[in-house]
Amino acid sequence: MPVQAQPDVRSSGSMERTRNDSSMEFGQNAAAASVATATPWGNKESPNNEDDSNGDEDGDNTTPAKVTDPLAPRLANNERVLVVSVTERHRETWGQKAEFLLAVIGFAVDLGNVWRFPYICYQNGGGAFLVPYCIFLIFGGLPLFYMELALGQFHRCGCISIWKRICPALKGVGYAICLIDIYMGMYYNTIIGWAVYYLFASFTAKLPWTSCDNAWNTQNCMPVTSENFTELATSPAKEFFERRVLESYKSNGLDFMGPVKPTLALCVFGVFVLVYFSLWKGVRSAGKVVWVTALAPYVVLIILLVRGVSLPGADEGIKYYLTPEWHKLKNSKVWIDAASQIFFSLGPGFGTLLALSSYNKFNNNCYRDALITSSINCLTSFLAGFVIFSVLGYMANVQKTSIDKVGLEGPGLVFIVYPEAIATMSGSVFWSIIFFLMLITLGLDSTFGGLEAMITALCDEYPRAIGRRRELFVLLLLAFIFLCALPTMTYGGVVLVNFLNVYGPGLAILFVVFVEAAGVFWFYGVDRFSADVEQMLGAKPGIFWRICWTYISPVFLLTIFIFSILGYKEMLGEEFYYPPWSIQVGWAVTCSSVLCIPMYMIYKFFFASKGKCQERLQQSFKPDASCGSAVPGQQGTSV
Repeated sequence: MPVQAQPDVRSSGSMERTRNDSSMEFGQNAAAASVATATPWGNKESPNNEDDSNGDEDGDNTTPAKVTDPLAPRLANNERVLVVSVTERHRETWGQKAEFLLAVIGFAVDLGNVWRFPYICYQNGGGAFLVPYCIFLIFGGLPLFYMELALGQFHRCGCISIWKRICPALKGVGYAICLIDIYMGMYYNTIIGWAVYYLFASFTAKLPWTSCDNAWNTQNCMPVTSENFTELATSPAKEFFERRVLESYKSNGLDFMGPVKPTLALCVFGVFVLVYFSLWKGVRSAGKVVWVTALAPYVVLIILLVRGVSLPGADEGIKYYLTPEWHKLKNSKVWIDAASQIFFSLGPGFGTLLALSSYNKFNNNCYRDALITSSINCLTSFLAGFVIFSVLGYMANVQKTSIDKVGLEGPGLVFIVYPEAIATMSGSVFWSIIFFLMLITLGLDSTFGGLEAMITALCDEYPRAIGRRRELFVLLLLAFIFLCALPTMTYGGVVLVNFLNVYGPGLAILFVVFVEAAGVFWFYGVDRFSADVEQMLGAKPGIFWRICWTYISPVFLLTIFIFSILGYKEMLGEEFYYPPWSIQVGWAVTCSSVLCIPMYMIYKFFFASKGKCQERLQQSFKPDASCGSAVPGQQGTSV
């Protein structure tokens, strides 16, 4: 509620004039400061801007006026006081609503929509897989997605500072998210660097993975169009990726990864440069970049879809993609895969949605935004399935084999199988260029989001040390991540990329988001959170959302986490060998972020709280009253 300034409070903050002009200035400034504190907006003057002096003009300035306000300063004769005026810095907002939507869509729609969803869909029953996928979208993914958008927009701060307003003891969740985002930056930008390498390799008259007459090819190399092609043979596209791009044959996995490959490091460095100039100015720069990086993939996807469905055998590939196998729904793995896919596709918990929405206007309709962006994300995954499987059907027709023997999951799908198909098409150079441009833009949007989450969080938490020097901080942060990522650019880097994908964010983020949901829904309370949404949108969330937030979403997260822990070996895959010591290191990497949560809880309870045990618990798990309110018209968080 706005607080009206009382006249006696304002007059009591002033002093009689003294012979020294600075004393008169102090009385005026002190009164103004008192009003600024009492008024709703803090940095505006009171409507009644009368003179703050007490009206004594007789020249008797030997003693200060009687002070009625106990908080007003008491001055001795000839004593001077320096008053420093502090002006609140307002948080910048998106230039246009469309910029925010494109940024969220760009983050949610990433490489996984192209290389993971189609594979999981056909592996788990084709069209039948859409049943558990949509169920988990409605009851699990969408409520969490909506929660993060609403949290960021209401509290207007990053994933660290926000916990002061929700549950101070869980501030370690914010630090855990920042650490996870660093792990993601270490390997995800390297994958984008692979796409950059392919893009430059495509600017030739003939794609280098078309034939077997290159210096890097082996005796087992054989074009896929050859009638003698067998399972023992390797395709030119496979050898180009493994022996030219990665040169993984020069390493021995994690036991000996070899030196950094200079050309690959240069490509990844170029990615970091693009990321820097997209993020250094905050939403002012990122808001302009997303018009290209978020929209370009859709243009390319549609072009590739039109080309793909016109190829011979494409109809068989699409049938294979969509034909429902209802009996597979009896398998629990199908449901776990659906839950995992919807969670990692929408991306709640990485702090990105919270950071991006914190730059929205307070009354923005985040409920509608959640519905629009999550729906577009899922439809994009579905569209990408048609693009991929039309080409897989074509490749099966060319090789005269079944589709299940053509397809690969993950990087192999977009760096081996699809380039292999492109090489057999007319105008292959053009198709290759636009395909890898699409992969680059898909990856850049996601890495923008992940890094912006960490940058926003740290700038909000440390506004003087970091927030005022954002450009320098972003430069130093990206330089640090690039140096940490150098091992992924070695000859054995591909093994480390997969390793970090599992042990970096893969397992830890599930536990972190579960704790985040528990902190918001159980400690802060669904009723209080719903009241916050009502202040923004004018209406309280319905009973469906409140039930999902209270019961279904936390159980949804906990279930995925438990099954992921039990099946971590399956997440690693069988393509690479991981020595026993690496598994121990992997769990240490996972624990490094997870342990931020209990460590901060211990610090908050024993060192940052005062009083008896019950008082310490209250200070740790109740919102910090000193933070004020984030509602416009009340004192709130500033950046």
